[in-house]
Amino acid sequence: MDNRRTFLQQSAAAVSLAALAGASTAARKKPGSRQFKLRYAPHFGMFKEHAGPDPIAQLEFMAAQGFTALEDNGLMGRPVELQQRIGETLARLGMTMGVFVIDGGDNWKTSLTTGEAQFREKFLDTCRAAVEVGKRVNARWATVVPGYFERKLPIGIQTGHVVDTLRAGAEILAPHNLIMVLEPLSDNPDLFLRTSDQAYAICRAVDSPACKILYDMYHMQRNEGDIVQHINLAWSEIAYFQIGDNPGRKEPGTGEMNYRNLFRHISGKGFNGIFGMEHGNAKPGKEGEQALIDAYVAADSF
Repeated sequence: MDNRRTFLQQSAAAVSLAALAGASTAARKKPGSRQFKLRYAPHFGMFKEHAGPDPIAQLEFMAAQGFTALEDNGLMGRPVELQQRIGETLARLGMTMGVFVIDGGDNWKTSLTTGEAQFREKFLDTCRAAVEVGKRVNARWATVVPGYFERKLPIGIQTGHVVDTLRAGAEILAPHNLIMVLEPLSDNPDLFLRTSDQAYAICRAVDSPACKILYDMYHMQRNEGDIVQHINLAWSEIAYFQIGDNPGRKEPGTGEMNYRNLFRHISGKGFNGIFGMEHGNAKPGKEGEQALIDAYVAADSF
């Protein structure tokens, strides 16, 4: 979680500063020069060496490489004017907004498991704010993490507290067609939500179309393995996937995971949603950015 928070803070700062710097003059390919089978969603910063620091130029570069979606964890922390520009650019380029994070600040470590009113209300207030952010970029999905264990309480009581609060959050999001996607994580053992079957049970208990699973294949390889079988078991509640090879959390082909086979399996089950590229670049500079693109071309050739 600390790594995730650092990533969010650095990403938000870099993109907000870039917006003030103006558009990049970097050369870009003609849009539509490549078409991927699946809807992969890069993050800002992945192609800054090619496209320059401006987020709009980066979006145009992504589109030119064949990417049809964007994922931006730190969207809620960006200025409203930049959110609007991102939404307008996505529409112009025919791209889809992937997840952003419903981030309540300290609510990441203090937790919904406690059942305490202050944390519940902070989360619900953030859901209300997320609705307005989502409208600016035409978003459909937003990541939710319940936070840390409350080790003074039995696990069933903690689960009940999480279900109650998520159900209230879903009631806020559902009328606006915004889906919270629960992400089991592997960052540290203090995190309450860690496996896909646990997320599945919570989604079934919340019983709302606005509460589903974000299946991050990097985290789930670390926490539960047997990825194909776990995807099959939780399939009815999965609304979104994220990518990252293990070990290292870089692009496909840099670790032990067979992403070409995983993409084939998920596509074969009829999934037509977004695959968020929530990972780093294995190599620096333009060479590393091109290697990342090439990795997706290879993994997409199933």
